[in-house]
Amino acid sequence: MTVSPRPSRRSFVTGTLAGLGLAAATGIPAASAASRPPRVLVATNEPWGTYHLRPLLPEIARRGWDVRQLVPDLSQIVPGETVPVVTPDDDPAADLLVVTGATDWPADCAAAFGRQTPLAATSLAYLNAAEAPRAHEFERRLRLVTSSSAAEGRSFAGHLGTRRRVRVVGSPQTDTLPTPAPEPDTVLVLTSVTYPDQTGGAAPGTQLLLDAAAALEAAGKHILVGLHPRENPQLWSRYEISAVPSLQASARAEVAIGIPGTVFPLIAAAGVPVVGCVDPRLVVPDYLLAVCSSLIDTAAEALPAVETATLPAGLEDVVGPVGGSAARLLDAWGRAARPRRG
Repeated sequence: MTVSPRPSRRSFVTGTLAGLGLAAATGIPAASAASRPPRVLVATNEPWGTYHLRPLLPEIARRGWDVRQLVPDLSQIVPGETVPVVTPDDDPAADLLVVTGATDWPADCAAAFGRQTPLAATSLAYLNAAEAPRAHEFERRLRLVTSSSAAEGRSFAGHLGTRRRVRVVGSPQTDTLPTPAPEPDTVLVLTSVTYPDQTGGAAPGTQLLLDAAAALEAAGKHILVGLHPRENPQLWSRYEISAVPSLQASARAEVAIGIPGTVFPLIAAAGVPVVGCVDPRLVVPDYLLAVCSSLIDTAAEALPAVETATLPAGLEDVVGPVGGSAARLLDAWGRAARPRRG
């Protein structure tokens, strides 16, 4: 991951002290903070990756909460972005800071806010179980840790270096699973990110997946591409690129194939079996491999793997609860944001 600029400690702390409702600093009683909707800031491992928060927007709007994503600056925010964003220089106030990992940007934000701001960790995308170098900075600060599933939670706890309970809330994306309407011989190709950028890194295996897609097309399959939000669409321009996110696109597919990633358990939750294309350099948590019907490392294996694909047993551990997940997550954030007595 590209190291992001550190937020200004002065601007963050000044804004935070002014907005936390601290009686000693502002004279505003703690009860007033408890009676209004919480103000939540979210710092993600991909600093400008607003797509991680997008599935929460309907529930946030229903509750009238103030939830904004912390970004280093506005250089990577496109016109019309629906996720509210804020930069450190805006002096944002918060009742809760949510980090999605212990990578540099979330850790920088947590350090800048200091211990006076309640801190929660929520997994919104997979992380490997190896403890992050900066995980120790969160020690004894976390009020809450959440994940989409038990399997994801075990990996997330390893990343954070914590033994505390991980609350399983499900994935907000599965709150609106598509109605299956599979089209004959349609295969959904799930890309990763081929080239790293300022927002985040990349995963190996694109050439294997391209070759697999070509082999499937040559065998008479219709290729529908579900692009990762940061993938270069030009690499896949010879195929139909879905106009809707991959999870919704899965309704049209009999089977999916791709580089194992966060979307894999979601596709399985929609009832579509997935085949994993695994480059030898790929390092992902075991649960993302376990959700696959099979794993391939050559394009020649793609057709037989797709034609025999089935859903594995024991999906609950990997998928988590389905339905009401956004509400469960915001409920948990709300409890963590409340001022503690005494």
